[in-house]
Amino acid sequence: MAITSANQLELLQTAEAVAREKMIDPDLVVQAMEESLARAAKSRYGSEMDIRVHIDRKTGRAAFTRVRTVVADDELENYQAELTVEQAKQYLDDPKVGDEIRDEVPPVEMGRIAAQSAKQVILQKVREAERDRQYEEFKDRVGTIINGVVKREEYGNVIVDVGRGEAILRRNEKIGRESYRPNDRIRCYIKDVRREARGPQIFLSRTAPEFMAELFKMEVPEIYDGIIEIKAVARDPGSRAKIGVISYDNSIDPVGACVGMRGSRVQAVVNELQGEKIDIIPWNEDQATFLVNALQPAEVTKVVIDEEANRIEVVVPDEQLSLAIGRRGQNVRLASQLTGLDIDIMTEAEESARRQAEFEERTKLFMDTLDLDEFFAQLLVAEGFTSLEEVAYVDVDELLVIDGVDEDTASELQARARDHLDEMNRKALEHARELGVEDSLVDFEGLTPQMIEALAEDGVKTLEDFATCADWELAGGWTTVDGERVKDEGVLEKFDVSLEEAQNLVMTARIQLGWVDPEELEAGEAEEGDDEEAGA
Repeated sequence: MAITSANQLELLQTAEAVAREKMIDPDLVVQAMEESLARAAKSRYGSEMDIRVHIDRKTGRAAFTRVRTVVADDELENYQAELTVEQAKQYLDDPKVGDEIRDEVPPVEMGRIAAQSAKQVILQKVREAERDRQYEEFKDRVGTIINGVVKREEYGNVIVDVGRGEAILRRNEKIGRESYRPNDRIRCYIKDVRREARGPQIFLSRTAPEFMAELFKMEVPEIYDGIIEIKAVARDPGSRAKIGVISYDNSIDPVGACVGMRGSRVQAVVNELQGEKIDIIPWNEDQATFLVNALQPAEVTKVVIDEEANRIEVVVPDEQLSLAIGRRGQNVRLASQLTGLDIDIMTEAEESARRQAEFEERTKLFMDTLDLDEFFAQLLVAEGFTSLEEVAYVDVDELLVIDGVDEDTASELQARARDHLDEMNRKALEHARELGVEDSLVDFEGLTPQMIEALAEDGVKTLEDFATCADWELAGGWTTVDGERVKDEGVLEKFDVSLEEAQNLVMTARIQLGWVDPEELEAGEAEEGDDEEAGA
């Protein structure tokens, strides 16, 4: 094959034909041809030469040029593609490092092997351009629904033709009982698009909560227009789902709008999801109210939220327990996903038994420590006193509201409570010192003797030890392991030390030890505040 006037225009015609077939820019194909011709020329003139080819976009004429670059004397390595400033003077009047000298060379005659090599280069370039086009086309469609045609199934994964490429619906992204045959039409959610060595990989899903949200957006015009917003979605794919919605127009009922006339809108989504039952729930900013709604159809009589632990206790009537939990725990599990809270469900009888046990435990505490009879101790508990500290340091007026308690009795109660606390503190400190606690930790402000004792039992005996602790090691916390929330017990958790208080204590210890500069800390906090304001 020779690049002659007879086939110059044929190059451009071939480039345009390939570009149309592959739906890519014709210039990319021409560039691939230029590179393949340059490679063929190098095999003819020498691989060390810098041969470049330019194909005229109008005439198709291929110009072969040898390029030599001017380099410094001590950098000359390739005599075929480089020359020194002195050598360049015979070609240029005032050569400088970096200048290029171009000489046109005769076109090459391409033998069979060179032509085959050129063809491979062009095909490779065309494939790369095709992959780039596919990636650019689909990367911005992540988070949307796409219609496709099933091509084949491989090891449970479904390969889907999505028009200008192939996508994969993995086995774990299919709704359980679904099966497909070639040429079946399928609707999926584009979950991810990745650029990989073998080309862009488009990952589809039919189990993602976002798939349901997008289906509702297609069926409910008010969601598409932004009048109604989907705030949360929880799914047990193919079985049941809960969706929290809110309306920004008081005249529009979000639940009714999503259900549609005679259930037409929600039924269209149900049919697409193979009969998946959908509970549409009005969203509420108040967590307790939203949770009560989320546990429908079960009735809830009481809700107690532990915001620190992100847990919530729900009390239901005895006959509603199985309904609230649902088949295999499905109802409570979906409600937990929807609200982002761990939910403990108990019956009214169980809650009553627990409250009675707490009442008896506190009654016994006051009887043993304050030397009170059972009736008087029960009065204290009934008035809301839960600990010796509350009795010892509460305002006297709060004790005087108890029947039969005068100022003398109140003073005596507080004196007994303080004496007992002092004795407990003394014993705790003695035990801590026996365990080897140093004065640096004992004198640290913010820790009670009982806290110091607990730290010593855990091996924290110096201020340096304390300063190396993480906040969650002190206050406790929660970790998600394999999708399950696991409790991390904190050394000081039983003393109701919050995560924020633990952070402050540890940071104060580090400042006292000189590990942290308070001025740098304040500057960092100020910058964070500015960033938050800018983001807002």
